[in-house]
Amino acid sequence: MPPSDAHVHDLVGIGFGPSNLALAIALRERQEQGGEAIDAVFLEKQPRFGWHRGMLIEGTTMQVSFLKDLVTLRNPSSRFSFLSYLKDRGRLPDFINHKTMFPSRAEFHDYLDWAASAFADRVEYGSEVVGVTPVTVGGAVEYLDVTVRQGGCSDELTTRRTRNLVVAAGLEPVMPEDAVTSEHVWHSEELLDRVPGLRDPRCLVVVGAGQSAAEVTDYLHRTFTSAEVCAVFAKYGYTPADDSSFANRIFDPMAVDHFFTAPDEVKRTMMDYHRSTNYSVVDLDLIDELYRRHYQEKVTGRERLRILNASRVVDVTPGGNGVRVTVEFLPTGERIVLDADALVYATGYRPCDPLTLLGEAGEYCTRLPGGGVRVERDYSVHADASMKCGIYVQGATEHTHGIGSTLLSNTAVRAGEIAASVGERLRAQARDRYALRG
Repeated sequence: MPPSDAHVHDLVGIGFGPSNLALAIALRERQEQGGEAIDAVFLEKQPRFGWHRGMLIEGTTMQVSFLKDLVTLRNPSSRFSFLSYLKDRGRLPDFINHKTMFPSRAEFHDYLDWAASAFADRVEYGSEVVGVTPVTVGGAVEYLDVTVRQGGCSDELTTRRTRNLVVAAGLEPVMPEDAVTSEHVWHSEELLDRVPGLRDPRCLVVVGAGQSAAEVTDYLHRTFTSAEVCAVFAKYGYTPADDSSFANRIFDPMAVDHFFTAPDEVKRTMMDYHRSTNYSVVDLDLIDELYRRHYQEKVTGRERLRILNASRVVDVTPGGNGVRVTVEFLPTGERIVLDADALVYATGYRPCDPLTLLGEAGEYCTRLPGGGVRVERDYSVHADASMKCGIYVQGATEHTHGIGSTLLSNTAVRAGEIAASVGERLRAQARDRYALRG
């Protein structure tokens, strides 16, 4: 048993982005509807709530409907819906008159921040999880001790003990293996933090062919009106995102059931078929705008927007007050050298490996033959029989639950499923404890 002074939480959540925020809402609403009261705390390493703040570019819009908010697909009457947020902010009629399903990214971020503010007593910001230790009782893991570094101080560690753990560590930026970040080389996630440091740039290079790359290219070209902006990607052109009505069914809650029960070869086929809904694709309106601008510059004879397609970066070296970038045209092998003020890798993100974060506790968990974590339908990690704690994963489940795992589309429904599973697990644990006392 835990020592008498050790408080045991029913649930500890690692991370407090949209996924665990949606879970916090689902837990509260279950209790309000007569369900069990679950003692939950969420640990977030950022000093305050934030969701891709570095890419909150003015004018950019969401790529999913506002109805795919934190709650609506699970509970349309929730007071935490995007419509409730608009009502609270006094903008509901104005938004309706706007006649759009896709709010600006800045507005949606404000909605998330508004929802998060209701859980100030449940989340600890500036808290970085550095380890998870199993606590065994009679040969079984009855608790997990979550070690937390507070405020970035390496010597200030605290411990949270829990019966259940939900890992929602988010995405980590992807860059080429040989890339070295510096004052002049960075990932697009840092865009708005880095731009103020650019002083009258003459040349800016953006690597990548997806939505973020196109948005960064567009933003830099509009912001620095004297600079040459070079977009480098291996494709011949930007690929339009497939957001057509039938294709969007791949993000429906029912599609998760279909994907989870499908044979592995069917899973691979479905992922290949629908990559164009999410990976390395761009909204058609933005593609058309960049092409219009590119063409108009040809007409005027002042070409600032350079599209270096079918190309790749083969060398990056520091040079003076910037960076020297060598770009190779793939069909011919011809190379050009760009003396740039900054090189921006808009090369996407990948989910964090949850078992790496779990440390010693991760040794009890099971991996699939392909290396991915074995995750059950309720998003719990399959573990050794001695593991009595529930370990749940949000986000890093694309290989088991489908292409919507890292997106907002299934966030509301997934949060409800995890909340229900945790509730059932706690009831079972209580029954077991009662039986032992009897």
